[in-house]
Amino acid sequence: MLLNSPLQNREFSVYIKGRIKINNELFFNNELTAKIISLQKDGTRIVSFYHNNQIIGSEELFNILEIIGHIPLPPYIKRKENKKDETEYQTVFSKKRGAVAAPTASLHFTDEMFQKLQMRYKTHFLTLHIGAGTFKPVEEKFIKNHIMHSEFYEIPMSTCEVISSNKPLLAVGTTVARTVECYAKSGIKIGKSDLFLHPNNKPKRVDHLLTNFHLPKSTLLMLVASFIGIEKTLEIYKIAIEKKYRFFSYGDAMLII
Repeated sequence: MLLNSPLQNREFSVYIKGRIKINNELFFNNELTAKIISLQKDGTRIVSFYHNNQIIGSEELFNILEIIGHIPLPPYIKRKENKKDETEYQTVFSKKRGAVAAPTASLHFTDEMFQKLQMRYKTHFLTLHIGAGTFKPVEEKFIKNHIMHSEFYEIPMSTCEVISSNKPLLAVGTTVARTVECYAKSGIKIGKSDLFLHPNNKPKRVDHLLTNFHLPKSTLLMLVASFIGIEKTLEIYKIAIEKKYRFFSYGDAMLII
């Protein structure tokens, strides 16, 4: 089971490997169980969790999962997680629970590097809880027909003010780029973003982008193309393959200026 996000009424959105039916129960260690409430068309399942036969909420569940759970490494990492992943697959400035995957461009920063960066440049923060939909490939023949997954975001007022200014912006990662562009288009600082940036829907506010090399047929690769065009994207990826750059979460990064 992959925990996706908490919902209302102590219910949770999850992904479950294997066939299950409504009212089925799943049993875990530490007296934790889950009951299937509904099956969603997007592949998610709605469940309630119980501990010692008592229904529990987010805080109690997270405390148990810290003991019995596993780090949800991306499916293309073909190994089990290890102790090192607890720090390596996490940003140095993460604060709030909610994402099911790391914003990979941020993994390049150490505490020391980030402190040096802050001495030279003004940095601003925002929150976007990356969902499992980020791994879903685009399968439509015409990309504009792709239904984009939605993810919760929250932007502090100080960051909103910078986005609303005319100051140049460097977004660290596609997560930040999408959130900035969502606010620039909607003016909403807390909500859910389903913004799909691609060559026919280009960014309006972000000037520069630091990002990893992304999977083929992914919305993230199309976001890169929205900044520099399809031909330049293919050119850069050809060079990356020839030079044997590392792709995906634990991979190398590029700077689009």
